[in-house]
Amino acid sequence: MAPAGAIGVFGARTGRQAVTVDSIGAAGATPAAALKAAKAAEATHPSVSVVMPCLNEEETVGACVAKAVGWLERRGIPGEVLVVDNGSTDRSVEIAEDAGARVIHERRRGYGQAYLRGFAEARGDYIVMGDSDDTYDFSDLDALVAPLDRGADMVLGNRFAGGIANGAMPWAHRYIGSPIINFVIRLFFGTRIGDSQSGLRAFRRGVTERLGLRSSGMELASEMIVSASRAGLTIAEVPAPYAIRRGESKLNTVRDGWRHLRYLLLAAPDFLFTLPGAAFVVLGVLATVLSLASPEGVAFGPLTWRPVFAGTILLAIGVNAVLFGVIAKLYAVSHGLLHEDRWARLYRRWFRLEALLALAAILFVAGLIMELLLFGAWTTSGVAVRGLAMAALAQTLMIVGAELGLAGFLVVTVDSVDGAGSE
Repeated sequence: MAPAGAIGVFGARTGRQAVTVDSIGAAGATPAAALKAAKAAEATHPSVSVVMPCLNEEETVGACVAKAVGWLERRGIPGEVLVVDNGSTDRSVEIAEDAGARVIHERRRGYGQAYLRGFAEARGDYIVMGDSDDTYDFSDLDALVAPLDRGADMVLGNRFAGGIANGAMPWAHRYIGSPIINFVIRLFFGTRIGDSQSGLRAFRRGVTERLGLRSSGMELASEMIVSASRAGLTIAEVPAPYAIRRGESKLNTVRDGWRHLRYLLLAAPDFLFTLPGAAFVVLGVLATVLSLASPEGVAFGPLTWRPVFAGTILLAIGVNAVLFGVIAKLYAVSHGLLHEDRWARLYRRWFRLEALLALAAILFVAGLIMELLLFGAWTTSGVAVRGLAMAALAQTLMIVGAELGLAGFLVVTVDSVDGAGSE
């Protein structure tokens, strides 16, 4: 049963009285007037909006629109088909209109930009999205929208489960790109999706407003899943066959793949900054201890490695990365891009700028004193190998101290609310 306020596209509309020819005719109107009134009600309050982006798809857009319109009519579902034209220079717009679509023009280029405009224009309680290149079957969307009637918030058409036609998907996308992105989404965000890059989806009307989508490119597909997962929405998957595309593909494997990966990394500052930074800090400490314990170096067969400055380099990179992670997370939380987690709550409970500045000053001054003492010793007795290790340690303390002090002010600035900052 559909939840309150939702619709069941294969049954009666809930939360709103359906307008039918019989009910209007009973009020004394002629059949023609009744039909006209029903059509007007359908146009004003469609149950399902099918949204398709379009850029020079004259070979296929007409067939896609006709299939979607046919499905709506066969199932008796009040609906609309929206084609968002993204600057076509062929006959795509004319063909889409002739097939029964309402065409919207979006001048700002981009796959995501076209969809965002379409979502904003859609009036249906359920929104179906899919490419207008005839790779998805719009003639039978029953399985795609059925989980919405059962309470799901978003449904993905899984191409791997539905069957991919020979030659429909490049091997790099099928065996490298999509599996890697699926794995990253599962690792970073804990969401197990079988086909995160599917372009055939359905969701409830209010979902896009809750998610605050903003990606203008192909990465919108990943953003929808990540944002839905963070918002606690229910995501379902159903098999969806994938056919060979007709016409020129707009995909660029390297560029679009990187845009997906870039978005996922930026959306997960813990994995981009904090965890790698912590690993570098540990390695830096180990290298520093090793250089102090073995001033003559570590022998690897005929080679000898002296990790004199390795610890300094690793610690500097690690501390910087951890600080970047803290700043990125606080910025994302304060701007509503991320939900506040336990680490952000710990920061708000325990962080004090003055305490961090005191620690930074202690480290910096300790390193400076060591440098001065070593300088005095070197000017009187010459440079020793052990002295180089101590010099590296002194420089490490000064670098880390300076980084902590400067970053402390930046953290407070980023986390400030109405200029008040952290106490």
